[in-house]
Amino acid sequence: MKYLQLLLLALIPIGLGSCEKKGGLQEGTWRGELNLSDNRTAPFLFEVKKTSLDTATFILINGDERVELPNVTFHGDTLIVPIIAYDAVLKGFVKGNHIEGKFIKNYIENDSGVTFTAVYGTSERFAPVTTPTNRKIDGKWDVLFVNEGDTTHNVGIFKTSGDIVTGSILTNSGDLRFLEGAYTNEGVQLSAFGGLSPYYIELNFTDDNHFEGTFYTTRGITKLVGRKNDAAALADAYSLAGLKQGYETLSFSLPNLNGNIVSLSDEQYKGKVIIVSILGSWCPNCLDEMAYLAPWYEENKDRGVEILGIAFERKNDEVYAKKAIGQLKERYNTTYPILFGGAVGKENVAGVLPELDNFSSYPTTIFIDKKGKVRTIHTGFNGPATGLFYDEFIEEFNTLVDSLLSE
Repeated sequence: MKYLQLLLLALIPIGLGSCEKKGGLQEGTWRGELNLSDNRTAPFLFEVKKTSLDTATFILINGDERVELPNVTFHGDTLIVPIIAYDAVLKGFVKGNHIEGKFIKNYIENDSGVTFTAVYGTSERFAPVTTPTNRKIDGKWDVLFVNEGDTTHNVGIFKTSGDIVTGSILTNSGDLRFLEGAYTNEGVQLSAFGGLSPYYIELNFTDDNHFEGTFYTTRGITKLVGRKNDAAALADAYSLAGLKQGYETLSFSLPNLNGNIVSLSDEQYKGKVIIVSILGSWCPNCLDEMAYLAPWYEENKDRGVEILGIAFERKNDEVYAKKAIGQLKERYNTTYPILFGGAVGKENVAGVLPELDNFSSYPTTIFIDKKGKVRTIHTGFNGPATGLFYDEFIEEFNTLVDSLLSE
């Protein structure tokens, strides 16, 4: 009997330890919210997969998009979720089936952060309403962000599957990526959070072919209006930027991640078709472009084509830039060089590429022929969230490169 009592006493700490571990971060689906302007929140879903007793991977869910955030740590009730791609972090405290914390941008000195909360076991981004509108948002829409003096037309593209609405809004500089939402009594609500900027959009139908709405971010709100239009299209992305009069070539010389100076006059670029991408590691549309270009380059580099990236980062700091660009290359297994151009800003792009006229967007992609002449420039990038627009870009891209290679 005494032996059994001692054995039971010895097992008690083990049992308590197991209970403590079970009371930690729960695996499965969570619903989070990030605070926005005007007392709105951007709901988002994420999945937690534990990789050890105190580490995990978070997977952000937006429509068809899945964004993996590895190297999550939790000690006791403290949770740290690094968002390496955007130099940001989610920091919080786990309290049973709840998380409370802040979304902090590391590159902003003393950033006070944005409040976020999360609840375990909820798989609905938006709670269903009892009497959703009978109108549907499926198809293409002309969308206008109602800013003072801005008359630029954008394109909304949406589809409904069951009770879920997905889609994106395309602009001349890129798209809002993977929006997901649901119908309300009068329209549609959509949100997204891929690790950088949380979005929330409220749309109310005024009739079958028109809506009015508000776009909420952490920085402010913007009114928008939409008109159903099956022929909705953006301005020609190849017509927005060009070279200044009298220029045909580019003449930059910039350091790669090893500190070696690279220019188009280097031997390896002579007689080849060259694609130059102006980008930033902080830019979601640039990441979408790299997700396409990196594997494309591996499949096509033996055809006589080269790619060069020129990155403009949040800080004009070589150490910071080397880390940010290095992480970007590792994420997408990118083997072509990415050069550091300096801090983000039109004036810095103009300093590195003085030949360029009307630069307006990251990414901007420049196509150069075998003789070193700039043949065309593409502004912005609409990624996989845009469906047929993304497919059209891929077809145009390959047709253009094939044409330059055949010369």
